Amino acid sequence: MVIKMEQELARNTYVLQENEKFGTVKIADDVVAMIAALAAAEVDGVAAMGGNMSSEILKRVGMKSLTKGAKVDVSNHKVKAELAITMEYGYNIPSTCQQVQNKVKSAIENMTGLEVTDVNIRIAGINVTKEK
Repeated sequence: MVIKMEQELARNTYVLQENEKFGTVKIADDVVAMIAALAAAEVDGVAAMGGNMSSEILKRVGMKSLTKGAKVDVSNHKVKAELAITMEYGYNIPSTCQQVQNKVKSAIENMTGLEVTDVNIRIAGINVTKEK
């Protein structure tokens, strides 16, 4: 059980910084995915991540729900992110997706120091609910 847990921990984390004097800084893949999801949810026109929750609800739930629409692959200080989003009706899809890509890339790079090489987006749906 302990060996499996160590292997899982090693597989899901990445060393950001090592220092003989102070120790090691590691980041979990799920944390990088959470950064991506939060950044994407901040863009106007993005209704939800993963196609089933509003961005307001996403901010109030746990990591597992928040990262549902975001997947990252971290390797050699490089990140490939894949996001599934629901768009608001009436927004230009290519323009909004480019804003999401820029925001996600910037957020991950600024917060982690990792290089983002890809931000791939899949439109999971369109929100047509009218606000009252």
